Amino acid sequence: MSKLDELLVEVAALVESGRSNQMSLTVVAGGAVITGRLAPEAVWRERVSEVLAASARLSNFSAVFTAVTGKEGPPTHLHFHVARILQGAVGIPETGGMYRVAIEDVSAWTIGDFSYSDH
Repeated sequence: MSKLDELLVEVAALVESGRSNQMSLTVVAGGAVITGRLAPEAVWRERVSEVLAASARLSNFSAVFTAVTGKEGPPTHLHFHVARILQGAVGIPETGGMYRVAIEDVSAWTIGDFSYSDH
């Protein structure tokens, strides 16, 4: 998007304020359809850090996600948890993943998450 969608920025700001972590959202970014729940960035970073810390191979990267950002201004990214990339009738990964999407890369969006069928 050449100009940020102010409504989407407002939705992200409300999630960041901590008043809501149950917002389900589906976006199209770079041709991919991503669906899931938004989380405040701090919560998202904490969860990613926990997953990395539990990995023997990736634990060294854990600290990167616990660093305090201290940034000001409106949100620039959406932080999805329990999210899937929809590909045809399949959601990847099946268990849900952690995705960070730049708001400027979102070309379309809708409230709610799309379900998919394994049949």
